Amino acid sequence: MQTKDYQKRSLLGIFLGYFRPHLRLFLLDMGCAFTVSMIDLAFPLVTRSALYQLLPDKRYETFFLVMGIMVLCYVLRSFLQFVIAYWGHTFGIRVEADIRRDLFSHLQSLSFSYYDNNRTGQLMSRLTTDLFEITELAHHGPEDLFTSILTVIGAIIIMFTVQWKLALVVCLMFPVCMSLIIFRRRKMSRVSKMVKQRTAGINADIESSLSGFRTSKAFANEAAEYDKFLHSNERFKTSKREFHKEMGIFHATMEFFTSILHVVVIALGGYLIMKDQMDYRDIITFSLYIGTFVNPIRKMATLSEMLANGFAGLNRFAEIMRTEPTVQDLPDAQELGPVRGDLSLEHVNFSYKEELPVLKDLSLEVRAGETIAIVGPSGGGKTTLCQLIPRFYEATGGVIRVDGQDIRHVTQRSLREQIGIVQQEVFLFADTVLENIRYGKPEATMEEVVEAAKRAEIYEDIMEMPEGFDTYVGERGTLLSGGQKQRISIARIFLKNPPILILDEATSALDSITEAKIQRAFDELAKGRTTLIIAHRLSTIHAANRVVVIADGVIREQGTREELLARNGVFAQLYHTQNLVEGRF
Repeated sequence: MQTKDYQKRSLLGIFLGYFRPHLRLFLLDMGCAFTVSMIDLAFPLVTRSALYQLLPDKRYETFFLVMGIMVLCYVLRSFLQFVIAYWGHTFGIRVEADIRRDLFSHLQSLSFSYYDNNRTGQLMSRLTTDLFEITELAHHGPEDLFTSILTVIGAIIIMFTVQWKLALVVCLMFPVCMSLIIFRRRKMSRVSKMVKQRTAGINADIESSLSGFRTSKAFANEAAEYDKFLHSNERFKTSKREFHKEMGIFHATMEFFTSILHVVVIALGGYLIMKDQMDYRDIITFSLYIGTFVNPIRKMATLSEMLANGFAGLNRFAEIMRTEPTVQDLPDAQELGPVRGDLSLEHVNFSYKEELPVLKDLSLEVRAGETIAIVGPSGGGKTTLCQLIPRFYEATGGVIRVDGQDIRHVTQRSLREQIGIVQQEVFLFADTVLENIRYGKPEATMEEVVEAAKRAEIYEDIMEMPEGFDTYVGERGTLLSGGQKQRISIARIFLKNPPILILDEATSALDSITEAKIQRAFDELAKGRTTLIIAHRLSTIHAANRVVVIADGVIREQGTREELLARNGVFAQLYHTQNLVEGRF
């Protein structure tokens, strides 16, 4: 389903839509549940027949034959319960896996702006806890609802054939019970949704603390983090209090109703026996059916809680699936083939929030193969400009072109395949060195990976690692030094070998010697390729054909390094300030 389908469909329609690929398992589960219900309904009838006919007529052989058949029926029932438990849960897990697949796929399609406003821990909660409860609803919900309705209707029909007056009383009490179920379920649903929101926030707090434990140790702030954890843990203890209170009221009411039902049947049945309108054997049959009748009531009580939790999770799932990516391919978007690397930015505007413009009417032409250094004060819009080119964010005004093609008219994937990015904040996956480098070209051969590592000046370091290219780098590359992480991320780009490069302070984590080596490699890689270098350290821009100075979202100056120094403007001020600061050391 597409995002628009999720927007149009109801929660129930979305939920049932995931049943279709696994319809056979679902029908198997429901068929077994139907047979179990029929066996449960049959036993009181068999008992009544035995008490009225077989035993008084001394038809003992027939009696034991019937009991033997009932034993076989209960053997079959046990097998069917196994099928329900095993294959029913398998059905639920497959539904959950499909939902998780679609959710993860949709999360991948969402733009950077979505992740700017949502915490990782909250998204993790939606991918795990919420979906588990949807699984339980997928398996038990239809099955319990179907068997409960079937058993209740069957039991009532049979009870009317036994003693209609007593059955009528039971029928009058049943709507009262169902009204309570519906009323309490709605209250639990509202509370459950609130609890899920709180729990997701708690998960996000814990995830943040675990991710930053190195920083807390560096500042000796373990005690402060522990206090924050205790606060979150206390919120966890109290977050479900209201839900459990509602659940407790519900179950207490239901227990009273189901218990008093037995008392009403015995009391009224005794009265009818006194009036010679009923037989003691009918009382026994009625009591057995009340037991059969009560079990569905209890299931409905559990089902109401399951519905509250499951639909709260389903609502949160649908909320994400109904979210449109802020950056989307046009319906007629074309594939962007191999490009020369001409870049054109025409009157580009951008703002993260409408009232705070970041780029203002910015225009820039970059010829294929040209190396441009983008410098300026922090917060001036340098990184934002480079994030608009691969369409991580959508420009709010103006046009960006690659080889004359408006990037809005080509697919995001094909555009990004032509661009290599080394970001200021390096991210490595919890995998081996080999797989982290190969991420730049998943089908790359070992020889290509080795060549990329050599060009990134990381090959010798890898060979000194315990398992070479198969060395595990740890979570976010924590087992490597900052320079090693940076050079592995650079090796990815060497392997990808794109026509357009964006280097966001790509050598920031390297020592001076390694930086010089990498800079030479970058100079070689940049030959014949369009390269944008976001530079804070002006010593890294010596190979740039042109320097563009951005401040307050506009281009203040551009030209060669020598021209800008001679102009004695913003660039010259930055240059002399850095030389003065570095000269102190």
